[in-house]
Amino acid sequence: SFVVREVKQFFFKNEHISGYAALHRGGTRSKDPCRIFGRQTCLLGSQHQNRQTTNGFGNRVGFAEGPPREAFGDGGVVIKSDIIYDSSKPVYNVLRLLGVFPFVRPNAGMTMFACASPAMAYSVVFLVVLTKGRFEEAVIAYLFIVNILPLIIIPLMWYETRKVSNLLNNWVDFEVLYQKTAGRELALNLKSKSLLIAVLLPILSCASVIITHVTMVEFQLVQIVPYCILDTLTYMMGGYWYLACETLSTTANVLAEDFQMALRHVGPAAMVSEYRSLWLRLSKLARDTGFSTCYTFTFICLYLFFIITLSIYGLMSQISEGFGIKDIGLAVTAFCSIGLLFFICDEAHYASFNVRTNFQKKLLMVELTWMNSDAQTEINMFLRATEMNPSSINLGGFFDVNRTLFKSLLATMVTYLVVLLQFQISIPDDPTAMLKQNSTAAH
Repeated sequence: SFVVREVKQFFFKNEHISGYAALHRGGTRSKDPCRIFGRQTCLLGSQHQNRQTTNGFGNRVGFAEGPPREAFGDGGVVIKSDIIYDSSKPVYNVLRLLGVFPFVRPNAGMTMFACASPAMAYSVVFLVVLTKGRFEEAVIAYLFIVNILPLIIIPLMWYETRKVSNLLNNWVDFEVLYQKTAGRELALNLKSKSLLIAVLLPILSCASVIITHVTMVEFQLVQIVPYCILDTLTYMMGGYWYLACETLSTTANVLAEDFQMALRHVGPAAMVSEYRSLWLRLSKLARDTGFSTCYTFTFICLYLFFIITLSIYGLMSQISEGFGIKDIGLAVTAFCSIGLLFFICDEAHYASFNVRTNFQKKLLMVELTWMNSDAQTEINMFLRATEMNPSSINLGGFFDVNRTLFKSLLATMVTYLVVLLQFQISIPDDPTAMLKQNSTAAH
């Protein structure tokens, strides 16, 4: 029985390695393994494949059979669905309508960026229309130069769309490897959230602008149109960030649950190694999520910090005179900007926690007493890999996006507000008093 067991392990290990190598070469696996391992080994392998696992399912991990998403043929792997992109497709469509993400998708599972493409031409025309003539003047007349700053997002995304395209393609590779390991498609169930964000965020953004306009009656209605577009652009980028982080969190939780279930039913060392490879890919995807849009979201975080500081200063400067109806717009702007900055920091913190810390907890809860020495060694190597590979979402090396960043920005904002208010208090309200003070100082 020992010889039979060793032959079985040798057959399946080599069959898996040869199939994986053929996948990367773009070829196909041999359809007749008996030519390689001999007739007796082939019979042993056939008996093992035909045997049902203890949970009643036919695959080796222990999941019910799902619809295949890849087909192995002469052309390699054919992707029949693109789960990650499809889950966030409504948000991508709205942002592409606003001139962001000018990539092209020649077929499912492939994302490319090309300067000479209709999407890029549309993005350039959209930016030119926003910055030309009376359209820009309307924004400047509405809330000065501060509110045309989100225009910078569009040219920044021209540079970073190539990195976002590579990130989407890496997600497709992860989906393929996940299905080969788990025997089913990656279940995210984020499409309803994406559709809700794509519908509600533009409505709420425009509503906040209209509320501000109503409280500032000296401006004409047509002047708020460009600001509605720029406000929607800013908050939709926040929606994209939320879905990217939520995708990481959901995938990490699904992977951890699958890993525990796989060990409960099978538990070989090879299975632990495969899930370690999946986790390393997921950890790299978490880092690439921040790197792919590092300049854009660095600018957005600084822009929100600037807007929050100015809005709160405008509110606090009116304390002595009392709040009026014109201060409602400042309050709405400050509240929405603080909320967006918090969600950007909190979602990245939550995603990093699920990818690394929560997965480490799952590994530490694995019962090792019934495993062989090889499996225990693989578990220890898995824990070491989670410790040595950072999963924090970092914006190009500038800073980690987490709750600590939100706390630091608020602390810095309080410092600036104290300095600005001290300057305001030191300036007399009465101009004649200021003249007297200056003449006294001159004598």
